[in-house]
Amino acid sequence: MLPWLLGFFGLFIGPSLYSFYLSFTKYDVLSPPEFIGLRNYVHMFTGDDLFWPSLGRTAYYTLLSVPLSVVGSMFLAILLNSKLRGVTIYRTLFFMPSLVPLVASVLLFKWLLNSDFGIVNQALRGMGMERPPGWFSDSQWAIPSLVLLRLWGAIGGTQMIIFLAGLQNVPQELYDAAAIDGANSWQSTRHVTIPMLTPTIFFNTVLGIIGAMQTFAAAFVATEGGPGFATWFFALHIWKHAFDYFNMGYGAALAWVLAVIIVILTLIQIRLSKRLVFYYGE
Repeated sequence: MLPWLLGFFGLFIGPSLYSFYLSFTKYDVLSPPEFIGLRNYVHMFTGDDLFWPSLGRTAYYTLLSVPLSVVGSMFLAILLNSKLRGVTIYRTLFFMPSLVPLVASVLLFKWLLNSDFGIVNQALRGMGMERPPGWFSDSQWAIPSLVLLRLWGAIGGTQMIIFLAGLQNVPQELYDAAAIDGANSWQSTRHVTIPMLTPTIFFNTVLGIIGAMQTFAAAFVATEGGPGFATWFFALHIWKHAFDYFNMGYGAALAWVLAVIIVILTLIQIRLSKRLVFYYGE
């Protein structure tokens, strides 16, 4: 365990504690850190015009993308768990988008959703829509465009694999009992499959929220926070201050606030799971 412990304390705990110290300093990398107390946090909540809007956009993106990705991957896993001919090929095809590098996926979607010559808008015009969405170039459609990008890789990706693993643990005798009671396939899914998958739903939801709250690369590559700060997410706000403005102290303070928010959201989900999650055999 020694190599892992060295990496854990040297590459995670140590830098985390140092970043906590930096959050109370004014630090531009070139000069030594200057201790300023709580000034970074006071400025964050009272003087940063982009703090609350970036947090709100991140919350909006999370509320929009996580439920859709979890529900979509769950029902896709249920379909791909059935006894179909060539089901292994279908699983592979749906999983392949998650293997595409994120930057390549963003560039592909920027081409597909281009407001002028993109294939999607050309198809919409062909169906009679005079003014199709502007997608990444429209402030109202920029975040939904990023959500579509996330769903393309997430629904058939790791979440689907986790749901497939969860489906293997559903006892067959529960389906047999439901069939004896006259339940059809939808009723079996509703009253047997979904309740038995609640631990997996909870797990994927926690991971999905953690990942969505830290969304950075897609917005950075696709729009760089635009248009008009429409995709200026909280993680992008941290990066701008830390690595673009070289305000490392303030960037560290922002990062710690994000970490606290994620911990609080996770604890809330754990608390709710005691009422909503069913564990078979308990």
